[in-house]
Amino acid sequence: MIEIKEGALFIADSHYPHHGDLFLDLLKKLHNSDIKIPQLFLMGDNFDLLFGYNDYIQTFASEAIELLQSLSKNLEIHYFEGNHDFCLKALFPDIHVYPRELQPVMFVLGEKKVGISHGDRYATGFGYDLYCSILRSKRTLTLLKPWEHAIIDHQMKVLSQKKICRTFTDFEKRVEKIMESYAEVDLVIEGHYHQARVIGNYISLPSLACQGEVCIVQKGKAVFVKAESL
Repeated sequence: MIEIKEGALFIADSHYPHHGDLFLDLLKKLHNSDIKIPQLFLMGDNFDLLFGYNDYIQTFASEAIELLQSLSKNLEIHYFEGNHDFCLKALFPDIHVYPRELQPVMFVLGEKKVGISHGDRYATGFGYDLYCSILRSKRTLTLLKPWEHAIIDHQMKVLSQKKICRTFTDFEKRVEKIMESYAEVDLVIEGHYHQARVIGNYISLPSLACQGEVCIVQKGKAVFVKAESL
């Protein structure tokens, strides 16, 4: 298993470009060495919509994509695909990309075994699982290419108006259900829910778009900090 290193940076649910420029700003700081880290964990939905096998969708976030491609030449990056960003391996060949079906991925942090996932793998239901398997495939994306401009333009407009920040009612019950799928782990780290909470040995990462926070490993612990303070 891969070790999570001291100083590792976790960025989740940036929903760029519709929900602020913090993600782009952080990538620029990393590229300019204003921020120095040993590892970068991108926890999914860092782009509000991005997928492989399509050139047009890349035009909405070309600068961020180019920065990630450049950073990946010298920085260890782990990208956990989310429900807004998927089929990314061809786009980021030098990044460790984990599609939904390969999540969670096991890492170690000190003496702890850590399960890491975007967060939409468990406690989701059959309908959502089927939707994900159909949408997140090269075949589906290829079949839709003749209508790509109309579909993508419509979806980007919808996403630009979507309210993504809210408090999840009874989140503890959802966490209990999720944890049933994690066996023999000491810690779970997920994004997706935008909650910025620690419940037992479950860490719900902050959303960069909602809380303006990221997570940094400091003295072997996951610490939430304001992105603008980096």
